[in-house]
Amino acid sequence: TRALDKLFIIHADHELNCSTATMRQIGSTLVDPYTAVAGAASALYGPLHGGANEAVLHMLEEIETVGNVPKFIEEVKAKKKKLMGFGHRIYKSYDPRAKILKQVSEEVFELLGRSPLMEVATELERVALKDKYFIDRQLYPNVDFYSGIIYKTMGFPTDMFPVLFTIPRVAGWLAHWREMMEEPDVKIFRPRQVYIGKRREKYVPVQDRAPPEGDIRGYTSGFSARRELSSSLFSQAKFGGTSVEGLSTPSPAQSLSIPKTAQRNKY
Repeated sequence: TRALDKLFIIHADHELNCSTATMRQIGSTLVDPYTAVAGAASALYGPLHGGANEAVLHMLEEIETVGNVPKFIEEVKAKKKKLMGFGHRIYKSYDPRAKILKQVSEEVFELLGRSPLMEVATELERVALKDKYFIDRQLYPNVDFYSGIIYKTMGFPTDMFPVLFTIPRVAGWLAHWREMMEEPDVKIFRPRQVYIGKRREKYVPVQDRAPPEGDIRGYTSGFSARRELSSSLFSQAKFGGTSVEGLSTPSPAQSLSIPKTAQRNKY
């Protein structure tokens, strides 16, 4: 519980990040806080926000062993791979929250045993912090680098990571919302957009327009595949314990005890 308390305190509030900005923007319409929190949670659910620590786990699992770290580092420098859990929009040095979580991870491992992924993470951090490529680009471990390993070691499934991120963030979101509501004259957020596109374009009828590049009609969240997989597994009578795209199927004991209505709405 002490480790969880530290994680929750660290995640409770962190300036005007994406989900907090969403909370304030929605709240500025004077809607109820429940609706504003729902919008902020939706922002946090995005792979680039609340899903970042899960991406770190996938990266470490892909590296697999300490011996593969040098090869992975070279692939990152060659822009063939992405280094997850390093770098931050605000911090241009070592994320102070990451330092605390590194200590927390040691406390957790002392009680529950050291995770093999932690060995890979430690070596990856050591090599990257000595490499001129990452130093020049101010790429240092951030809070997501260790939080996913800690949650996984504590027994939380990766599907729960966004939830574990949301629980403490709600306190921070509501603090921002309350601060805004205490202002004498709350004004709705209206960011200015500066148009930099083409000018003096002539109107072209829809049927005469060239098709747009790319197709976003079928776009799904980075987590949608996992939700679809979970739904299909829960609707089946047999569970073979296979793995699809690195996602393990739940055991019958985990799945069959869930009511059908809950199965459909699980994620």
